[in-house]
This record gives sequence, C-alpha cells and structure tokens, in this order.
Amino acid sequence: MTISMNDARFRRAALLALVLIAIALTIHEIFGNRGYFALRRRRQELQSLEQQVQKLKQENQQLELDIKALKSDPKAIERLAREQMKLAKPGEIIYVLPEKKEPPSQTPEQPKEPTK
Repeated sequence: MTISMNDARFRRAALLALVLIAIALTIHEIFGNRGYFALRRRRQELQSLEQQVQKLKQENQQLELDIKALKSDPKAIERLAREQMKLAKPGEIIYVLPEKKEPPSQTPEQPKEPTK
C-alpha cells in the first residue's frame, strides 16, 4: 500500500483543520458568552444578589419589629416623636448639633488675576 503525496497533504491539512477547530471551540468555551469566565461572573453576581436579599430580609424583620412596637408600646411612639420631631418634655432642653460637612473637594484652586 503506497500513500501518494496528495493523500499525505490532504491528511496533514485535515489534521491541521481539526486542530484549529479544536482550538477555536476551546477558546469559545472559555471566553464565549456562556463560557467559563461568563459563568464565574454570573456566580459572583448571584452571590452578591443573595447577600443583598439577606440584608433586605434582616432590614424587613427590624422594620416589622419597629411597626409592632409602634402599634403596642407608647414608649416607642414617644421615643420616635422625640427623635424625629425634636419634641421635649416640659423642662427639658434639646441640643441640636450641626451635621458633619463633607471635606471640600480636592480641586486645585484657580489662580487669581492680578488687580490693576
């Protein structure tokens, strides 16, 4: 059995084509829209969203406790009114401190023009 030169070139070309196709498929599986990196990114997004959901559930539980207290506890109503409306009992003095200001932005000052 003899292999002609054309058969050898055809096999070499076919092998090269298969290798290139395999490389292209591998690259697509790693970097494609549904590839490895996209999957990792989606998993991280899912984890972040799950953390947000957990945080919101805790916040909802706290708000439900606050609602329950405001419906049944007169001291809770008084505390909230005193905090939000700055109410005081007779003889009490309320001190209101100024809110903290943000530091000025780090923009360079414009040079002043000399006055004539």
